[in-house]
Amino acid sequence: MMSNLFSIFDPSTNLMNLSINWISTMLGLMFLPYNFWLIPNRHFILWNFIMNKIHIEFKMLMKNNYSKGSTFIFISLFSFILFNNFLGLFPYIFTSTSHLTISLSLSLPLWMSFMLYGWINNMQHMFIHMIPQGTPYILMPFMVLIETISNIIRPMTLAVRLTANMIAGHLLMTLLSNMGSSLSLYLILILILMQILLMILESAVAVIQSYVITILSTLYSSEVK
Repeated sequence: MMSNLFSIFDPSTNLMNLSINWISTMLGLMFLPYNFWLIPNRHFILWNFIMNKIHIEFKMLMKNNYSKGSTFIFISLFSFILFNNFLGLFPYIFTSTSHLTISLSLSLPLWMSFMLYGWINNMQHMFIHMIPQGTPYILMPFMVLIETISNIIRPMTLAVRLTANMIAGHLLMTLLSNMGSSLSLYLILILILMQILLMILESAVAVIQSYVITILSTLYSSEVK
């Protein structure tokens, strides 16, 4: 039962032994020609307004580390995760962000680049960052150990947070939909209402998770001078 339940998150659809589930990851690129080459409409104006607000917020979070164009990578990360989260809510579209393969491939390179840049260019600041100001001398070794462990698991926590939140809602909707064949008419109407409410909740989760992942990545980058 459990293997069949979780199999809906596995890339099983293929064409000539070529997996086509992961093509959904690149569907967001189809919006780019529409935005850049056609006359701007309300959809483009709204998206541009959201991106400008996010750019201002990222710029404030990065503080002294901000340089012209440095927020583009985080805006692109937000857009990529947001598109994939929303596409996963449509029927028969594979949710790539529900896999650690995608989430780790996003968080791990970012974290690794931040760490390499910080340790190579400003090693003293990285050491100082491990010990909060005012820490007693006897606790300094333990603080260094704790901060090191918490720093190492950062990409895993980012990946697991995104994956777990995307899987949880999809699993609940799948379990509820499987009950429909054995319910009466009135219960089916209640089930449909619950599914609509869950779809609204999942839409909010899709936005919140993409925002949270990007904000945390920006904060991690602001710690590296």
